[in-house]
Amino acid sequence: MPMQVLVVEDDDRIREVLRLALEDEGYRVAEAADTPSALEQVRVAMPDLMMVDLMLGEVDGYTCIREVRRLSDIPIVVVSARSDTHDIVAGLEAGADDYVTKPFQIKEITARLRALRRRLRTSADAAEPDIVLDSDPGRGLVLSASRGTVMLDGQDVNLTVTEYRLLAELAKPPGRVLSRSALLASVWEHGYYGDERIVDVHIRRLRTKIERDPGRPQLVMTVRGMGYRLDPR
Repeated sequence: MPMQVLVVEDDDRIREVLRLALEDEGYRVAEAADTPSALEQVRVAMPDLMMVDLMLGEVDGYTCIREVRRLSDIPIVVVSARSDTHDIVAGLEAGADDYVTKPFQIKEITARLRALRRRLRTSADAAEPDIVLDSDPGRGLVLSASRGTVMLDGQDVNLTVTEYRLLAELAKPPGRVLSRSALLASVWEHGYYGDERIVDVHIRRLRTKIERDPGRPQLVMTVRGMGYRLDPR
């Protein structure tokens, strides 16, 4: 069955353009004009992917993304006229996987959705052995590539697809220093996207979920002037 994309956009014209373009790409498309309608659709029939505008009236897109993240780790792309660095970082910090600014090219939108689909597929198809990230008996943090999961003391860590791919890339094998540009190329398949700040935002989000003290990380280490390194304990 074709993947379903939920388009959350309050501009009827833009929503129609996106719907027609995505249907041409073979997606099933659901639509919502505001956050409450979007959250209801997510609860009733979880989509495979979401596209969310940030300016949605009384309940903005940031809130929509945060609420969806309480329910699911489905890939989310922000599509917004807000192009300021603060807005981009805030959208990613809320839980989005990627960010597209308006005006946009339809080919860019569909390319980013295809990249997200590849992330989903490669995560599901992975067959590498489990990697123990933290062997402390009180934590037992394990990345299982064969199941596409990260477990903390026997409980599933709710990572987004992008966060999981980022951690898995750092773990192939651990101990390597990977630059931001290398992570963009391998995790986001990002050659044409270009903004390395997206890596830093996702690293911060990942640390909040797997580090004992995100403010003093011991697993995902910053190597000044070079990039990031994973140091299992």
